[in-house]
Amino acid sequence: QVQLQESGPGLVKPSQTLSLTCTVSGGSITTNYYYWSWIRQPPGKGLEWMGAITYSGSTYLSPSLKSRTSISRDTSKNQFTLQVSSVTPEDTAVYFCARSYNNYYHYDDWGQGTQVTVSS
Repeated sequence: QVQLQESGPGLVKPSQTLSLTCTVSGGSITTNYYYWSWIRQPPGKGLEWMGAITYSGSTYLSPSLKSRTSISRDTSKNQFTLQVSSVTPEDTAVYFCARSYNNYYHYDDWGQGTQVTVSS
């Protein structure tokens, strides 16, 4: 059973860069044909898919966030990382990492989520 665990700072100042890491255990992030996504949920709102990195290292990013978002991976640590630059209070949300098979919209496994607050 694969497990995903998000980690990173819970508080980020406006205009700074938010960086979160998802550590995967019980399975490799390079296993065909899994996709590894970042999803967030702002307070009182629905889930928002942010982007994904695939088993081969290709990335897909939400058009609305593409200018400020990047996703990378460290296969030696079995981790993938989200970075969001120039954050504002509107980036305050619970951030989740998730796994899906051969797509980036039907998730089989989720991390527990981590709260990130953008505030000075």
